[in-house]
Amino acid sequence: MSSLCRGSLCRGSLRGPGRWLALCLLACAGNAQAGLQLQPETGPLTSEQALATQQLLASAVQRLPPAWVAALGPIPVAWRDDLPAQIHGRAKAKRLLLNRALLDGWMARPAGAGIDEPATRAALSAVLHELAHFYDRTKQGGLSRAPRLLDLAGWQVSPLRLGLRTSRNAFSDRSPDPYELSRASEFVAVNLEHFLLDPDYACRRPALYRYFSEHFDWAPARIDCAPGQVFLQADADEGEPALLQLEPSRVYAVDYLLAEPNQQPMSRWGHSMLRLVICAPDRPPGPDCRLDLRYHRVLSFRAFVDDVQISSWRGLAGSYPSRLFLLPLGQVIDEYTKVELRGLQSIPLRLDRAEIAGLLEHAAQAHWTYDGRYYFLSNNCAVETFKLLHDGVPRLAGEALASITPTGLLRRLKRAGIADASVLDDPAEALRLGYRFESAGVHYQAMFEVARSGLSLPQQSVQEWLELAPAQRAPWLERDDSGSSPAQVLRASAALLLLEEAALRQQELLVRDELKRRYLGQGAQQGGNGFDGEAALRDFLRVEGFLSRPAALLQNGGYGLPQTNERKALELEGERYAAQRKRQGAALRIDARNWMSPERRSTLEGVEANIAALGGRLRRLHKEQGGLQLQ
Repeated sequence: MSSLCRGSLCRGSLRGPGRWLALCLLACAGNAQAGLQLQPETGPLTSEQALATQQLLASAVQRLPPAWVAALGPIPVAWRDDLPAQIHGRAKAKRLLLNRALLDGWMARPAGAGIDEPATRAALSAVLHELAHFYDRTKQGGLSRAPRLLDLAGWQVSPLRLGLRTSRNAFSDRSPDPYELSRASEFVAVNLEHFLLDPDYACRRPALYRYFSEHFDWAPARIDCAPGQVFLQADADEGEPALLQLEPSRVYAVDYLLAEPNQQPMSRWGHSMLRLVICAPDRPPGPDCRLDLRYHRVLSFRAFVDDVQISSWRGLAGSYPSRLFLLPLGQVIDEYTKVELRGLQSIPLRLDRAEIAGLLEHAAQAHWTYDGRYYFLSNNCAVETFKLLHDGVPRLAGEALASITPTGLLRRLKRAGIADASVLDDPAEALRLGYRFESAGVHYQAMFEVARSGLSLPQQSVQEWLELAPAQRAPWLERDDSGSSPAQVLRASAALLLLEEAALRQQELLVRDELKRRYLGQGAQQGGNGFDGEAALRDFLRVEGFLSRPAALLQNGGYGLPQTNERKALELEGERYAAQRKRQGAALRIDARNWMSPERRSTLEGVEANIAALGGRLRRLHKEQGGLQLQ
């Protein structure tokens, strides 16, 4: 006889409770060779309680995969009154203990109660959870020790610990039960509950659903999932939705995107990102998708800073959250090439279509659930990108890719034949095809040479020029070199205007960092600043915090990847917070100069005065040159 309780046998369709109980007992007990045999201790129970117990056990067992049933033997089952209220069950070495309160709730449930009825769900979950522990301990199980499951579960490989795994599971947002994060065995038990009971588990945790289905060679019923993967765009371009839906079929390729190093302490090894080469809606996947820069997006792990600017010490101490952002490629290009004056290399990764889809799915899982900690050495952008590739593409888990620096990770990707760096062999072609984006510093130096030639500037480099105080640069902006033609002076003034605008962008970035450091750091805690705008600045950063942690927008939502109804709510909330952020940002930019230090205000106003003076001069020169041409 089968040891599974199936069909009408355990749905109560037979006549007479005595006969029903006897048949269910026989079916659930099976025989000595039939695998799982749940053996309830009915001595202390009334006949009604014994019947309810058998009904509960039968309902749980009939949901188990055959391989699970076959791996287990006899298991005595006892109801206990001495378990803590929050403990629903315990899987002892040879005995299953269940909290008596679950039986009371099971017996009191309404007639015809479905799986979503609280008492029904609690009792079934408890039995399945403890049976999962029994199965995990068998040689056929061992799920909590399986490397691939640990990758998917969030106990990630640590590159500094010789293959050992992180002790903290940081995939803590949108969890079905925080208890799953306590240890791998509890993760397995919690997730097997949901695998067996939730028709939408395949949608919310698709990689785990596939893993369990392949392991058991069996799958429970499932529903159709919402299409594609969704990401919150914290800095969406004008006209772009706050919630972006990506179809894997539209992602033609994935590149390793490296922001080249500079001399800043936190940037001297570069910055690791992944570029998604997304095709325009009307373009079939192919090489021409690389021309659709407007649609390309960047996956970037960043240390979101909600209090003060990044410091080396706080980066070493892990004081900053590390989260996965989806950003427009154009914004990333501007940020690194124009503000930080760093070049970008975009190196294609050799991934097939299925691997790209799996990586995108894992990136979405991290985007909605990961709340890591940034450590300058052990969990920086290179480590986070390595783990995303390691966990999202199973084939790459077998490669020696671990590195703590972005340039080191790129070297390992090239050595393993995963990154195709040949696209950079022809520098001009690499720039033309978007495999490299040149630092604006090269352009700025060229503009400086134009100005230097036209106005005989004494400085030798653009860096020397921009290091001067605005007041020191000002006299040169109105200088006329008698040896230069009017056209040369016009070109030189236009070049200087471009350089002053670059200086303004850098000053605005410094203003933002100074405000966070000065008013939300130690000074604010000491209470000596008298800063009227502190509340507004804190509220602005609070809104940024919501946009940097997408799960916060769905505090009462489900778990895992957001589904249809949740996406609708996210779209509304995301748009609301994005609009609020824009309004607050505009207001802060107006008020900020009243809050910044006198030195910073003087520098900023000096740059603005230089820009105004150059604008006026260009208009005059243009008019004069026009007049000369008419004579």
